[in-house]
Amino acid sequence: MTGVRTSDKSATDRPLRYRRGVGAVVFRGDGQVLVARRIDTPGEAWQLPQGGMRKGETPRHALYREVQEEIGTDKVQYLAESSAWLRYELPPDLAGRVRGGRYHGQEQRWFALRFTGIDSDIDVNATRKPEFDAWRWADYEDLPDLAVWFKRSLYAAVVDEFRDTAAMLRQMHEKMPESSGADA
Repeated sequence: MTGVRTSDKSATDRPLRYRRGVGAVVFRGDGQVLVARRIDTPGEAWQLPQGGMRKGETPRHALYREVQEEIGTDKVQYLAESSAWLRYELPPDLAGRVRGGRYHGQEQRWFALRFTGIDSDIDVNATRKPEFDAWRWADYEDLPDLAVWFKRSLYAAVVDEFRDTAAMLRQMHEKMPESSGADA
């Protein structure tokens, strides 16, 4: 797992707590991935759809709920699941403000999904409280460089986790005859 502290105690001698969540790598048919820009983060930090799990919710149920909430679509197909829970830690100044300082970061199960719709099926403003103000397709290998600094090692682990999936999608796309569809 990435970003895991070697000690199980924080500076205040409380046990480290990680909020359980899920993350989605939404692949387009050509192997590019959907990234969205957070409203509350200054600069050009892009991220993958992700979010916390509700009490009693399974990771897969949380995945589909988060995708619907954050990017406004259900036009996705399950491809793969990470082999382990992956962690990232919040910077201390942010950890103290997020969710009342209860968590030091998130522990997430990641999923690879294939987008089956067209670009107009994606709507980052579909929810009452949007988290993003823009979205775009990006090269899969560029994910760590696009992320906010404290998630870069997590995104590097996610890239490693689904590298074969991305390669398979690119190969399938290259073998397909030219089409006029939106699934580039």
